[in-house]
Amino acid sequence: MTLGRRYGTETVKIRDIALDSDLPEKFLELILLELKNARIVESVRGAKGGYRLRRAPAEIKLSEIIRLVDGPLAPFGDADQLRSLIVTDPDHRALYGVFLEVRDAAAKILESTSVADIVGGASKSRKRSGAKKKARKSPTLSIVHESAEGE
Repeated sequence: MTLGRRYGTETVKIRDIALDSDLPEKFLELILLELKNARIVESVRGAKGGYRLRRAPAEIKLSEIIRLVDGPLAPFGDADQLRSLIVTDPDHRALYGVFLEVRDAAAKILESTSVADIVGGASKSRKRSGAKKKARKSPTLSIVHESAEGE
């Protein structure tokens, strides 16, 4: 996120990124190397050297970064693997179907959210989830209250 906030101004030393992100430098070096190999960031040598984004933050989707660093977007495996399990494991077909829906929803959010969305403030998904929490609060309380009265 540091590189996104400083896009177009200067290169950023790995030490400064580590401090800003509260990450160990050695761990960050590995991530930056992967991002460099994928041509998301570039490194500049010399006294004023460091790292910078190769593209505008609005052009870099979170899904691209997560797939690069972590692999599949959801902890349930990739979509093809889940589709295969739905077909080959009839006893757990419904469960794998739910996992696939969760994976697809996560992918949709990450594929439509850019680095610029994150560094520019609250993401679209956080705004939506806040509204949903408010909308769900009353029905949940009334259900709990009704069941407590019935006992």
